[in-house]
Amino acid sequence: MYPPKPTSRFIILTLTLVLLLTLSFTVTSFGDTNVDNDDEDAEGIEELLALDEEAENQENPQVKSSEAEVLSKAQKIVIELNQDSTKRVIDGNEFVLILGYAPWCPRSAELMPQFAEAATELKELGIDVVMAKIDAERYPKAASNLGIKGYPTMLLLVNGSSQAYTGGFTSQEIVIWASKKTGESVIRVNSVIQAKEFLKKHSMFAVGLFEKFEGSEYEEFIKAATSHNEIQFVETSEMGVANILFPNMKLSYPFVGLVKSELDRYTTFEGTLKMEDILQFLDIYKFPLVTTVTELNSVRVFSTRIKFQVYIFAEADDFKDVVEPLQNVARKFKPEVE
Repeated sequence: MYPPKPTSRFIILTLTLVLLLTLSFTVTSFGDTNVDNDDEDAEGIEELLALDEEAENQENPQVKSSEAEVLSKAQKIVIELNQDSTKRVIDGNEFVLILGYAPWCPRSAELMPQFAEAATELKELGIDVVMAKIDAERYPKAASNLGIKGYPTMLLLVNGSSQAYTGGFTSQEIVIWASKKTGESVIRVNSVIQAKEFLKKHSMFAVGLFEKFEGSEYEEFIKAATSHNEIQFVETSEMGVANILFPNMKLSYPFVGLVKSELDRYTTFEGTLKMEDILQFLDIYKFPLVTTVTELNSVRVFSTRIKFQVYIFAEADDFKDVVEPLQNVARKFKPEVE
């Protein structure tokens, strides 16, 4: 049983049509690239994205124009690698985040628009990372040299050295992971204006309030921020700023809390400020009261340390009718962990 008693109490209640297969991301180190002299021309990502968009439009004819704009921007931002260009792109850039995919893979199709949206946001944020994709089925030699053995595979190349992607699979989670790996692990907010701008870009984050950015407790917070790759950390020493980020709660120095984009929005950490306890707190309470299982998040849901989970199987049309009642039930429970 986890010792702290956060303000949010829940169990994971999962809505899904089918129990999806476990998703495995395979990542190994990048080796020397064998350059083929064949003249295969790289097909742009436009065709693949167009197929995705066409299929979505058939299911939902009222597709938002903003979504189409995001995909259009991504076509220009995401580099499509081939046998000849892979090594050149990696050697010429400090940070390269690569998605290895197969056109027929449904998990690749699910991840592709998230990756594209993340590419757009990273560019707008000025994060210096090259976003690239490679059709691992069409270019097996280049994919093999990268360590791509399954679909989809994401990996980060830092000065040519491969790192496993360990973040989540929404566009925001990809942005957070890439930002942390290529820059600062914690965003410092010093004013109310900065806090309001931060809230426009982040719907889920861990906030730390420290009178001074020093001392053992602050160091543990920084260690947790560096270790945790799925949640953005933000810090402040200003009580007024903290009240914008974590409103209507009793705040004192030091303070750590988790903010999520749902009805059960604010959760206070009440344990000892040690890295391990902070990480355990985040891993348990990062899930919404009701989690919908998908191909991409199934591993994270099934592998959580929460021992008691309730799975609800419902038709898609019934989701909206059952979510709110289930959320009300979930609030009455405290997670039981291993």
